[in-house]
Amino acid sequence: MAERVFVHLGLPKTATTYLQTILWASRPLLREQGVLLPGEERRDHLWASRVVREDPNLAGAPARHRTAWSRLTQELAGWPGTGLVSHEFFAAASAEQAQRMIADLAPAEVHLVVTAREPLGLFTASWQESLKNRHTTPIEEYALEVSPSPNAIWNWRTLDLRLVLQRWAPSLPASQVHVLPLDTRAPREEIWHRFGALLGLDTEAFDLSGSFPNESMGVVEAEVLRRVNAHLGDFQRAFDRGVYIRTFLADERLVPRRGERFWPPQERIEEQRRRGREWVDFVRAEGYDVRGDLANLLVPDELEPRREPSSVTDAEVADVAVSLVAQMLGDVRDLRTRVADEVSPSRRGWWRWRSRSGGR
Repeated sequence: MAERVFVHLGLPKTATTYLQTILWASRPLLREQGVLLPGEERRDHLWASRVVREDPNLAGAPARHRTAWSRLTQELAGWPGTGLVSHEFFAAASAEQAQRMIADLAPAEVHLVVTAREPLGLFTASWQESLKNRHTTPIEEYALEVSPSPNAIWNWRTLDLRLVLQRWAPSLPASQVHVLPLDTRAPREEIWHRFGALLGLDTEAFDLSGSFPNESMGVVEAEVLRRVNAHLGDFQRAFDRGVYIRTFLADERLVPRRGERFWPPQERIEEQRRRGREWVDFVRAEGYDVRGDLANLLVPDELEPRREPSSVTDAEVADVAVSLVAQMLGDVRDLRTRVADEVSPSRRGWWRWRSRSGGR
């Protein structure tokens, strides 16, 4: 088994996509520097998290999904240096599942890595992420409770730093539990350098140009997506949600509109202020290894004025929706033109005629 294995749990919406993009694009360099990122593709770590969390839907999944965790551990068993497993959905595991995963990695010295973020920004970003996963819950009603299920991601089960650490950390020395508070005011490369330094990497040697931020929608755009989701009842598969709702609709068409930023209602803001103070007190009391400033987990006392999602009017929704229909009509035209150009020359004229005639 690897000498040490770092298990990066997330939390969700704490630069995990950014860090994982760098890591998966740099696997040969990671190996040169003594760090193994096991698996053939990034989704192997997602599927491994589902195995660890005993996702009941795995029963009908392909064997590649069901064997993901055993494949990762087999690779780690043959590696003499440092190993890394990274996916934010591990954060949802129960205490029993977490301890089994740590035991599966024996005799390696297991280290937990938790990237964290002040809870107001985390709350707002995770609500948007839930919309990109076809949810329709208004922000006022979002994450009111902690789910008992290790397969529920978008609630405080995975978002609350204290709850996640209470399930994952009890069997490990505090020195092997690393908390990296995200500084949202710093350049985004800063979290990479702290994360990589923890792994013992020469972080300056890595190409960061292929990484990207996971950006947010504006307040009207988020409300448009929330309402559209109510009409997408047959978009149940993860593939449909990822390709069509998240990527095609949200990330590629709504996010680029650069709409107005927003806050949740005042009572939810105060809830996150309390939560941030609890997190800081807990991490200090437990004596975990903190790489960064715990003050970055506190919600500021003063916030700039922003709208609430409940203030969005039907007229604003209609305006964005009309623009979206026009844009998507252009998308369909461009797609059909590309298809026509890809067919054989003898059929190209027929294809274009059929497109113009409506397929008659």
